[in-house]
Amino acid sequence: MRRMLGAGRYSIVKQAAPIILLAAMAWPQQITKLDRENAETMLQAVASEVRKHYYDPKLHGVDWDAKVTEAKKKIDKAQSLGTALSQIAAVLETLDDSHTFFMPPERYYRYSYPVKYQIIGNRCFITQVRPQSDAEAKGVKPGDEILTINGYQPTRDTLWTIQYIFSVLRPQPSLLLKLQDPGGAQREVDVATNFHQNKLVTNIGAENGYSDWWDMIREGETGEHLKRARSAEFGDKLLVLQMPEFAFTPIEMNEMISKARKHQNLILDLRGNPGGDVEALKYMVGRMFDKEVKIADHIGRKETKAMMSKDSHDPFTGKLIVLVDARSASAAELFARVMQIEKRGIVFGDQTSGAVMEAKRYDEQLGADVMSFYEVSVTDADLIMTDGKSLEHVGVTPDRLLLTSPAALAAGRDPVLAMAAEELGVTLSPEAAGKLFPFEWPPLEMGN
Repeated sequence: MRRMLGAGRYSIVKQAAPIILLAAMAWPQQITKLDRENAETMLQAVASEVRKHYYDPKLHGVDWDAKVTEAKKKIDKAQSLGTALSQIAAVLETLDDSHTFFMPPERYYRYSYPVKYQIIGNRCFITQVRPQSDAEAKGVKPGDEILTINGYQPTRDTLWTIQYIFSVLRPQPSLLLKLQDPGGAQREVDVATNFHQNKLVTNIGAENGYSDWWDMIREGETGEHLKRARSAEFGDKLLVLQMPEFAFTPIEMNEMISKARKHQNLILDLRGNPGGDVEALKYMVGRMFDKEVKIADHIGRKETKAMMSKDSHDPFTGKLIVLVDARSASAAELFARVMQIEKRGIVFGDQTSGAVMEAKRYDEQLGADVMSFYEVSVTDADLIMTDGKSLEHVGVTPDRLLLTSPAALAAGRDPVLAMAAEELGVTLSPEAAGKLFPFEWPPLEMGN
């Protein structure tokens, strides 16, 4: 999900008592009176946070009170909890803002779809299929084009909404995919979702020996491992650095740049990078220059201030190529665009997502001793680049538009990385490039 300057970390930070019970919601088919009351409570809390913190106090001219009242009426008539909570999300959608969204309480089960897919150019393709899954058994393969998902056509404008509905608001027991293979043949495939049941109540207090707490820590460590930076060296000529998020500490980023300085050239792979922490972006931009650089103007509710880079000590001074794709968002987009504007590096790949605002998350809860947590992300600043333009709904246009073909996806090749390496004088075949950083699926019990 998109958060801060991109995707954030869904974390529980409250400790109100020695024993804390975290309740997962059952999300039954038939809504109960308590469910309806909880949905209305969440609606009012979310609406209040937007009124207080949204960067535009006029809310783009949206009649906010009227929209909230309309949503409450729809919640009163909703036949399921999922439908009721969708009304909260729908209110936020009226702002047409990439960083203002609702994260409902966790369900008592987790789901894992057996396919990964993304926009390439203006089409949607399967990029990964989980081994030994129902999708693999039914012949779904990377390189298959998705024409519809449960009847919805995925486009650059609709894909995020489709994923939000089916991954956050209304997870499905299966996905009905209309596919077209690289040869042009079309078919429909209904692929089953894997489900893992959570505990209805997670006790992170001392009475159970903190066992649930340690389970949460182990899961977090697995998540951190999957999001780690990875690199590949080609003598002293080139370092390829894959950076999945802007979520690293200054010490970690200093280690990355120290390694990069040992090479003449750097390829920074930000494909699939959803953004992350503002400070991490400032630091990473700073390590590309020997001077302070303006990233953008931060236009908040009450003031405008410059967003400046940090720490230009011992920067990487070699040649730089930045790789992006349609999943590169927010902080990743800002980094790439700054490199273009300042003529510091060149950008290869696909048009980025155009999800570039700055936001904060607000933790909310239902209950007292036994609590269900939910969140709302609220945009608190627009970001205007030094060329006077916003990247929101626009994205970054690469200096070299390079799209991975269906055949390359099917064969596991990475021609974009190979071309970037060739630009820097390093011979790397598309086949070898595709094997540098193998995709890693999260454990099924972690869900998507």
